[in-house]
Amino acid sequence: MMGVLHLPPAAGFAPRRADRRFLFEHPAHLIALGFGSGLAPKAAGTAGTLWAWAAFLLLQRWLSEAQWGLVLLLAFALGWWACTRSAQALRQSDPGVIVWDEVLAFWLVLWFVMPTGWLGQLAAFALFRLFDVAKPGPVGWADELFKARAGDPIGAWQGLGILLDDLVAALCVLIVIALWRLA
Repeated sequence: MMGVLHLPPAAGFAPRRADRRFLFEHPAHLIALGFGSGLAPKAAGTAGTLWAWAAFLLLQRWLSEAQWGLVLLLAFALGWWACTRSAQALRQSDPGVIVWDEVLAFWLVLWFVMPTGWLGQLAAFALFRLFDVAKPGPVGWADELFKARAGDPIGAWQGLGILLDDLVAALCVLIVIALWRLA
C-alpha cells in the first residue's frame, strides 16, 4: 500500500509574515492592517479597535450622522476589497494582522452609541473586545462561515468572512447596550 508523502509547503505557498515592508507594498495592505495598528506585536485586534476609537473621535468633529453612514458603507466596500487582497498576499484566510474588521465594526458601534461619555465608550469597547475574542454563538458561526480550508484559494468570500464576524460582534454589542438602556 502506498503512503501519502507529506512535503513542506513550497516557499511560494507558505503563509507570509506581515511587516513594515508588507504594510506599504500595496494600498490594500495599509487599509486592511489598520494603517499599521495590525502590526502590534500582541493583541493586534485590540490595537486596531483602539485605533478605530481614536479615529472616530477625531473624525466625528467634521462628520454628520448621514456622512458617517456613508463613511461606513464606503469603509465596508473598501475593506472587503482590502481584506481580500491582503489575505491573498499573506496566503491566509483570516490573518490576525488584518484589523480593518475591528475598525469598521467598532465605528459602527460608536456611530450608534454616541453621544455618550467616556464610561459609555469604554463599556462599548470592552463589550466589543469580549464578543470579538470569545466569539459566542452567532459570532462564532459567522467566523466559520467563509473560512477557506487548507489548500483552497482565498477569494472574495474569505474577505467578506473577515469582516462578517466582527460585524456580528458589533450587532451583539448594540443589542446588549440597548437592553442595558431599557433596564
